[in-house]
Amino acid sequence: MTLVEERPEAHEEAVETIWQDAPGLAGFFSSVDHKRIGMRYIYTAFVFFFIAGVQALVMRAQLSTPDADVVSPQVYNQLFTMHGVMMIFLFNTPVLAGFGNYIVPLQLGTRDMAFPRLNAFSYWIFVLSGLFMISSLAIGKQPDGGWFAYVPLTSKEYSPGVNMDFWGLGVAFAGISTTVGAVNFIVTTFKMRAPGMTVNRLPMFVWSILSMAFMVIFAVPAVTVASLMLEADRLFGTAFFNPAEGGSPLLYQHLFWFWGHPEVYILFVPATGMISMIIPVFARRRLAGYTWAAASLIGIGFISFGVWVHHMFATGLPALAMSLFSAASLIIAIPSGVLFFCWIATMWRGRVQWATPMLFALGFMLIFLLGGITGVMVAVLPFDWQVHDSYFVVAHFHYVLNGAVVFPIFGALYFWLPKMTGRMLDERLGKASFWTMFVGFNLAFFPMHILGFLGMPRRMYTYPAGLGWEALNVVISIGSAMFGLGTLLTVAAFVRGRRRGAPAGANPWNADSLEWATATSPPPHYNFEAIPVVAGRHPLWEEEAVCDATSGDDDATRAYGPPGAVARETPVSTGLDALPEETMTIPGETYVPFFLALGLGVFFVGLLVETTLVVVVGLVVAAAGLVTWGWRTEADLR
Repeated sequence: MTLVEERPEAHEEAVETIWQDAPGLAGFFSSVDHKRIGMRYIYTAFVFFFIAGVQALVMRAQLSTPDADVVSPQVYNQLFTMHGVMMIFLFNTPVLAGFGNYIVPLQLGTRDMAFPRLNAFSYWIFVLSGLFMISSLAIGKQPDGGWFAYVPLTSKEYSPGVNMDFWGLGVAFAGISTTVGAVNFIVTTFKMRAPGMTVNRLPMFVWSILSMAFMVIFAVPAVTVASLMLEADRLFGTAFFNPAEGGSPLLYQHLFWFWGHPEVYILFVPATGMISMIIPVFARRRLAGYTWAAASLIGIGFISFGVWVHHMFATGLPALAMSLFSAASLIIAIPSGVLFFCWIATMWRGRVQWATPMLFALGFMLIFLLGGITGVMVAVLPFDWQVHDSYFVVAHFHYVLNGAVVFPIFGALYFWLPKMTGRMLDERLGKASFWTMFVGFNLAFFPMHILGFLGMPRRMYTYPAGLGWEALNVVISIGSAMFGLGTLLTVAAFVRGRRRGAPAGANPWNADSLEWATATSPPPHYNFEAIPVVAGRHPLWEEEAVCDATSGDDDATRAYGPPGAVARETPVSTGLDALPEETMTIPGETYVPFFLALGLGVFFVGLLVETTLVVVVGLVVAAAGLVTWGWRTEADLR
């Protein structure tokens, strides 16, 4: 490998033609471009976000006054179940995966993900599983047993319709997407890095996605198994969770929360990665304590698997076991605190610019602090018993999973959309959106702590007058409406930015990482005509300017320069030091991932309607897709 100081003159139009997708629907269904897939993840997840938001506002209308009759008890159960399902399975996780899809390959200095077709397959599974679950709304059979689907309430005996089958089969279906996506992130991070990007130079967002991916690999199978066992009980009469026949309802809770609590950090860790990218850029200072921050992300990933029982403190488990899990639940505050101090230290001596992404980062820190404090409180056994199943838990839950995840996501929108779309978002609308969301969020969720102390139980359809809950519920409903309005202001900023926004240029924030080193915004299809050479943790802030690698004569380096872009190739690197190892050909467009996902979708529909013919058709289509994928892959890459 040799290096040159200037980027070579490109054959940009010719290279763009080689990489670009087919126009129209053909390209929509066949693209394997990580950027297009990443954007689709984000757009699709936000559709589910706003549907879930409307459901939340209907619930708040129901609870704003005593003895209200806005919706029936049955509809209320469906609303709070699907609100949780969509926020957890169809918004938070996928939207973070969308940012990871778009940003991680760019930050690593590569031309695509390690498995582009698997990436497309993951997206189609996500879309189809989302449609599968939300189709329950169209037929009035939404899941109604809570997003956690505790047995025995969700067994066939107590939930006889297909409502909970939408949940059980949908969760198993969606789990395929999350799992294969995690595999892709791990392999991409270890094997697709630009020369010079050693492990100790990884951007913090990449560290966070890597930590999330490992948590997904170990956690998601548990909820997939739980949902499949529940469906086996419901559809085939097995008795995994039926105590009368030797089953155990407690086993379900163990399986669910073995995924459920790491899931909190599966969502939270990438959000901290976003914050760790935003704060240094707008504080004009390198991240303080980089090594400690990266180690904290890994530490959170490990410890998160030792805290699941703190959701089961009221189930009668042995006191000694609960004490151990209580201790682990307290200890996980330490790496989270380290991250917090790294961000404060970064800002302490920086020159902070209060742009919209930075406001969302600061808002996140305040909300995360409150959510973390209440997290420590519910980790203590006596306190947890006192507030169990009260609105205090609802407040804590939303401070952690809404505020500490949604605020970083909105900050990331204002931070990275200029790179993704080529247009700046309106700053005035952005700041208005932040303040409306921040005030609305705290009006909506802080009073829930007090309601919990006053004894209001969670999942409550209505309440009588005279309990002292009326005023706080009105405040909560007003805050919820403000929060919803704030999110719509960001939609307005996005639309205005796409139509009239100022051109972003390649690096509008004068940021430090490689996604800002592409020639244009949005980046060209091939990302980098020549792979950049990294000289430090903050490539664009180093004294030594980013230079381009040139192709060598051997197989390991032939894709470094423009010839690699022309040949649709990208380098493969060694795991730790990012040394050249071999060359990977990036596959072209294909419909196979879509048809494989479609076959699996038909299979799950067949299980839902309990029709063997539909199940068989789905399996045949999926098998045909799988065989074609394996059979054609080598031929397509030659």
